Amino acid sequence: MHPPVDLTEDLARFRDQLATYLKEDDLERVCAAYQFSADAHRGQFRSSGHPYVSHPLAVAETLAGWHLDTQALCAALLHDVVEDTAISKAEIAERFGKTTAELVDGVSKLDRLEHQSYEEAQAENYRKMLLAMARDVRVILIKLADRLHNMHTLDAVRPDKRRRIARETLEIYAPIANRLGLNPLCRELQELSFRHMHPLRYQVLAKAVKAARGNRREVVSKILHAIERRLPECGVEAQVQGREKHLYSIYRKMRDKHLSFSQVLDIYGFRIIVKDVPSCYLALGALHGLYQPIPGKFKDYIAIPKANDYQSLHTALIGPYGTPVEVQIRTTEMHHVAQAGVASHWLYKDTQSLPELQRKTHKWLQSLLDLQSASNDTAEFLEHVKFDLFPSDVYVFTPRGKILALPRGATPVDFAYAVHSDVGNRCVACQINFESMPLRTELRNGDRVEIVTAPHARPNPAWLGYVRTGRARAEIRRFLKTQHNEESATLGERLLGQALRGLGVDPAMIAALDWERFLRSCGGKSKSEVLTDIGLGKRLPAIIARHLLEGSAAGAGASEESRRGAILIRGTEGVAVQLAACCRPIPGDPIVGVIRKGQGLVVHTHDCPVIIKQRGDWVDVDWEPGISRPFEVVIRVFVANQRGVLAKLAAAIAEEQSNIVNVSMDQESGDTTTLTFTLQVSDRQHLARILRNLRRVPEVVRIMRCKEKPKD
Repeated sequence: MHPPVDLTEDLARFRDQLATYLKEDDLERVCAAYQFSADAHRGQFRSSGHPYVSHPLAVAETLAGWHLDTQALCAALLHDVVEDTAISKAEIAERFGKTTAELVDGVSKLDRLEHQSYEEAQAENYRKMLLAMARDVRVILIKLADRLHNMHTLDAVRPDKRRRIARETLEIYAPIANRLGLNPLCRELQELSFRHMHPLRYQVLAKAVKAARGNRREVVSKILHAIERRLPECGVEAQVQGREKHLYSIYRKMRDKHLSFSQVLDIYGFRIIVKDVPSCYLALGALHGLYQPIPGKFKDYIAIPKANDYQSLHTALIGPYGTPVEVQIRTTEMHHVAQAGVASHWLYKDTQSLPELQRKTHKWLQSLLDLQSASNDTAEFLEHVKFDLFPSDVYVFTPRGKILALPRGATPVDFAYAVHSDVGNRCVACQINFESMPLRTELRNGDRVEIVTAPHARPNPAWLGYVRTGRARAEIRRFLKTQHNEESATLGERLLGQALRGLGVDPAMIAALDWERFLRSCGGKSKSEVLTDIGLGKRLPAIIARHLLEGSAAGAGASEESRRGAILIRGTEGVAVQLAACCRPIPGDPIVGVIRKGQGLVVHTHDCPVIIKQRGDWVDVDWEPGISRPFEVVIRVFVANQRGVLAKLAAAIAEEQSNIVNVSMDQESGDTTTLTFTLQVSDRQHLARILRNLRRVPEVVRIMRCKEKPKD
C-alpha cells in the first residue's frame, strides 16, 4: 500500500503557470484533461510510490514552460491513458478532439507482443514516434518532456533498467533535443544519463569540479569584472553571464582527448548578450583587445548558423594566470532560439528568425519521411536516423556559393546526395577546391565541392563503407536493393524459360490466367516477386514451371524429351549473375551454373572442385556469342631471377593488348622467382596468345593459370 501523496500544490502551480498565457476557456479544457487522466489512472502508482497522474502533470508543466498550446497540453496529460488504461483513442478524440488524439497516439508505444525482442520493439517504437514527429513536431516535444521526468525519477527503478534507459536517452533523445535546438534540455538529459550510466565517475568528477570552483573563484571573478568594465568602454551594452561547463561535457573531453581532470582548464566560460548583430562583432573586438585569443578557436555561427539555427560567436581567450576562457556572444533573439529551439515558436512569437528555424526543422523532419520510404527494415531506419542526429559541424560550398552543413567525416558522396538523390546516384568523381580528389576524401570546413556525374553511372556498394549521412546510406541501399531485385527478376525469367522449354513448352504460351491461378494457389504477391525469388534461389524454376502447366492449355502438349536450352551468360548481368571467384571463368571456358539461395546464379568452370558436390543443383549455361567486355584472369609465371625479366614479361603481355591489373612477386629461392599477374582478357583464345608470347621469353621456366584470387 502506497502512502497518499497530495498533488494539490503541484496542480495549483500548474494552473498559475497556464494562466499567464492561456485564455479561460482553454485553461478549463486543460484542467478537464487533467481530471480525465487522474480518473483513468486512479489506483495506479509509479515505482517512486507517487500517484501515476503526477507523471503526466510533470510532463504538462514542462510544456507549459514552453507555452505550448492547449492541444499539446491535453495530449501531455493524456499521453499514457491509451497505453496503460482501458481508454481508447476514439474516446479521447470524442472528448478532446481528433488532433489531441493523434498526438497521444504518436507518443504511445506499440504493443510489444507484436515483436520478437525488446530491441525490435524499441526500434519500432522509435520509428513510429519519429514518423509521427515528422507530421507534428509537438509529438517529440511531449516525448522529450516525458523522458525528462522519467530521468529525474530514475532512482526508483532497478539498476539494469536504469542503465538501459540512460543509454537510450543519450543515444536518441538528447541528440533529438539538440537537433531541435533545445540546448538546455539536451544538456540536462546528458547530465542525467551520465549520472545513471556511470554513477561513480559522476560523483568523482562532481567533487573535483566543486574543489576547482573554490580554487578558481577569484580568477573567474576577476575576468568577469574585467569584461563588464571593458564592454561599456567600447560602446557595447551587454549582459555578461558566467557559466560552468557541464560534467558530461568535461567527461567527454577527458575521454575523447585522453586528458586528466587537471588538464581540462576551460571549465568556466562566459555568455555575452547584446542588442544586435553589429554589437556582437564589436564585443568580439573588445574581448580580443582585452585578452589574447587562442588561434583556431574562433567560430562564427552567426554568419553560418548550425543546422538547428543556433547562432553565436564562439571564441577562446587566455585570461589571467594563463587561464583559458570560453566566450559566447549573441543577441537576445539568438539567445531565445539557443535556449528554446523549435519550442521558441510558441514561447517567443515575435522572434524574427523563427520562419528560417521552422524551415530548417521542416526540412529535417521531411528527411525522416524520405528515410522511411528508403528503409523497409526498422533497425535500418533507426540506424540512418542515428547518423543524422549528431551535430552538423562541417560547412562546405557548392560551385554556386551555397553553404551545405554536413556531419564531421562526411565525404563528397554525402555532399552529392545532400544536393539531390539523382546527383548522388550518378556521381563518378569530384573536385575539391578545383582539384580532383577521391570520393572517399573527408570534407573540411570551407571546402568548395563540385560533383562530376555520368548518365549511366550508378552507386557503388563500397560507398556504404565511408558515407556519414543517413540520407546517403538509405539512398544507396535503396538503389542497390531495387537493382538487385530487377536483375534477379530478369534472371528468374530466364531460368523459368529454360525450365519450361525443358518440359517442351514455349514460355510465350503461358497466359496471364495461368499466372493468376498459380499466384492464388501459392500465395505469391505478384509475378515479379516470384521471378525475383527464382533468381535469388528461393524457389526452384522446375517446380514453378510444373505448377504453371497444371491445368493450362500450354501444358497439354508438353514433352519431357524436348531439348533444354542453356542460359546465355554475358558477364554484365550484375549482382544476380556472379562469376565464381574460386575458378574465375572467362569466355571459351566450359561452364556450369549453380543456384545459390540469396545469391542468384553463380557461374563456375565445369571442372571447378567447389561444385563437384552440388551436381544436382547445376543449371545449363553457355557464353553468349560476341562478348566484348574484358574479364580478369590470374596466371603464375616461374622465371629465372635475372635483371629486367619483369620488363620483358610486361612487354610480352602488352604486345597482345592486355592490361595488367595487379602483379605480385614471391622469391622461391636465389635462382627462381614466381610472378603472379592479374590480367584483363577478352576470352580463352586471347589468354592462349598471351601465354604463347610469354613462353618465348628465355627466362620463363613454367606458366600456369591460377583459379584462386591472388593475395594483395
